[in-house]
Amino acid sequence: MILTEWFIFFLILQVIHFLGTWKLYVKAGRKAWEAMIPVYNAVVLMKIINRPWWWVILLFIPVINVIMLPVIWVETIRSFGKNSTTDTVLVVVTLGFYIFYINYMLDLDYIQDRSLKPRTATGEWISSILFAVVAATIVHTYFMQPYTIPTGSLERTLLVGDFLFVSKFHYGARTPMTAVSFPMVHDTIPLIRTKSYTNSPQYPYFRLPGFQKIKRNDIVVFSWPIDTVRFFRDKSKKSFYKPIDKKSNYVKRCVGVPGDSLSVVDGYVHINGKKNQLPERAQLQFTHAGSTKGESFNLQNLYNRYKIKAKDQQEFGYDQQRFFIKGMTEDAATRFKNHPNVADIQRIFSPKGQKDPNIFPNNGKVNWNSDNFGAVYIPEAGKTVKMDLKSFSLYRRIIEVYEGSELGIENKLTVNGTQVLLNGKPIDTYTFKQDYYWMMGDNRHNSEDSRVWGYVPANHIVGKPVFVWFSWDTNAKGLFNKIRWDRMFTTVGGNGQPVSYFKYFIILLVGWIVYNQYRKRKKAA
Repeated sequence: MILTEWFIFFLILQVIHFLGTWKLYVKAGRKAWEAMIPVYNAVVLMKIINRPWWWVILLFIPVINVIMLPVIWVETIRSFGKNSTTDTVLVVVTLGFYIFYINYMLDLDYIQDRSLKPRTATGEWISSILFAVVAATIVHTYFMQPYTIPTGSLERTLLVGDFLFVSKFHYGARTPMTAVSFPMVHDTIPLIRTKSYTNSPQYPYFRLPGFQKIKRNDIVVFSWPIDTVRFFRDKSKKSFYKPIDKKSNYVKRCVGVPGDSLSVVDGYVHINGKKNQLPERAQLQFTHAGSTKGESFNLQNLYNRYKIKAKDQQEFGYDQQRFFIKGMTEDAATRFKNHPNVADIQRIFSPKGQKDPNIFPNNGKVNWNSDNFGAVYIPEAGKTVKMDLKSFSLYRRIIEVYEGSELGIENKLTVNGTQVLLNGKPIDTYTFKQDYYWMMGDNRHNSEDSRVWGYVPANHIVGKPVFVWFSWDTNAKGLFNKIRWDRMFTTVGGNGQPVSYFKYFIILLVGWIVYNQYRKRKKAA
């Protein structure tokens, strides 16, 4: 729905509200017209149901308003003496229209000094849980979201099993686009594996102001642009339409920002012709292969010493003569070369000119591969590019999808001979409506990233990982060893090696418990 359609929808809701409640406003000692004025009618209603004025704000926060509306309906009928379970169920299942029956068919008295305390322990529990969900949803949606690293595309910077806090406010929180969805979950309700949202209606895209722009080499969480799977790692062949904010979340390193010219040379990213300088914590990894001296490897020793996931055949394989390792830093390769069973080792990459049809722009017409790619221009909002047969392939999805159907605009890009047509009209240039980014994993041969599916639009950006609060290593032996203690409470960004603040957290926690016990004893005395 576009902004105009939402405005019309809002006005319709105001009419429905007025028709369903004006007599109740009068019985509460207010004027009938007060039920008609948008926003003001909500403020007056809060006074009628004896609730704080700031509840009105919650009614205009996406997702939160879906939770609050049934609460307002229930509180309204209870202000006129309708307290039974039957009344509560009726007003909820009729989506508030039960209030029409109360407004026109019943002669009820307004209870001015109604007690707000739940009448049963169950009611008190429900009330507490409800507002805990509201508070948690606000934090989760607009401030900080927990996230788990599911794949090894950023190893060893971020590890599989890292549990992160992702900041929504660094780049500006993206307000929800999906109007009706289950709170505190993403695209799927846990356990029952059911879709957690309705495809419509959709709010227009809007992002709150942030205090930081995405910088080159930032690690970023974003909505996977081409996601059509029902839930993450869905193995079925079926394709599902997913709104932008319900697409699967990916985490990669932003190696190219709007306005950059990017290429990949022998696995290394080059920006505007110069090799990209990664931060100290970044650890590039490539596939390595070599020959053995005929002996066998101790698989657990390979992991403990070189962090080689030898038990995973996709990560490591060998026989008595040869071996390969998918994901190894150059420093680790240098050390592994001195292993008593290693005769030689070398980095493997696809040579320049070798064509890979699975590489963006996925048309088989360019001689690009994952190690030698581009150059491509990363679009910047307001900048204009020439439209010809070459740029047609690079920007077709941007124009048709990211600046077309996902924004409610019908865009169709076609070619007639050598002429590019937009919606049937010839064009020689195109001006971009939003910024785009180029995301890649540090584990170059174990990352599905922009080299496969292209640009990431600005409206797909979710947030910035800032903190690792827990880390679990499934490849380690022993319960105590599976917890990566050195990664607990470490920052994602910053210079130098990560430093754990876990001990300081424990000290603060113990201090708080001791202080709390002392305060309680003093109060009791």
